[in-house]
Amino acid sequence: MKHIVSIEWLKANLFASDLVIADCRFQLGHVDAGRQAYGESHIPGAVYFDLERDLSAPIGEHGGRHPLPDLEPLALKLGLAGISKDTRIVAYDDQGGAMASRFWWLLKYLGHEDVFVLDEGFSAWKREGQPVDALQETPIPATFIANPQSDLLVDVAEVRAKLGQPGTILLDSREAPRYLGEAEPIDKAAGHIPGAINKFWKGVLDEQGRVKTDDELIANYAELPRDKEIIVYCGSGVTATPNVLGLSEAGFTNVKLYAGSWSDWISYGENPVATGRE
Repeated sequence: MKHIVSIEWLKANLFASDLVIADCRFQLGHVDAGRQAYGESHIPGAVYFDLERDLSAPIGEHGGRHPLPDLEPLALKLGLAGISKDTRIVAYDDQGGAMASRFWWLLKYLGHEDVFVLDEGFSAWKREGQPVDALQETPIPATFIANPQSDLLVDVAEVRAKLGQPGTILLDSREAPRYLGEAEPIDKAAGHIPGAINKFWKGVLDEQGRVKTDDELIANYAELPRDKEIIVYCGSGVTATPNVLGLSEAGFTNVKLYAGSWSDWISYGENPVATGRE
């Protein structure tokens, strides 16, 4: 696998001098739970990154519930965590990889290639008897230089322009009831972007909560054409990223994230909304 590391791999490389571990645990609706969990117990040497304080910008009129963070303060935070162009990074969470995948995607967007997600997450690491501690060490600072890869990202204007275009597939990563417009527990309107197809992000995981093998991921996305651009979105640009990761593992090469996602789309009253199956 290109972007996933196992618990066994991390254990073997835990104290490598070029490795930084990012704890990305976060619970929507319980904004301090991840930070508190990190303070109580984490993988040794891990640095905490908060979804809303570090990996998102403040909410505005547009941009969705988790707008992309401003790059300068994020680059500073990454540098203070000891991350430079020569660093390998492993991110983990306890949310099926959703928060860690957001971190993974952001680092990819900023031009850093050696970033990975820990398969199974923190609870599995602890359950297997791997080392944990509560120490919050201060990393040796480094300089992180952002090199944004604009081809990985689309905004609302580009999504509007590509609605109905034969060369683009819109992929909605939310649970089916939200996509269908039957339920909407979070955002102000129910439904989906017209033309989008639904592929719930947890489809990248097997029944044990592990990331599927490459062959299983290829099967998971078998109905998607490989010669078209795929734009992935979710509610706020977070749980879309496991699908971006899964598509990359499955060999898709033209995959982009609509970072504002559904919560940004519906912030424009003129944008069309669809319900039901496409």
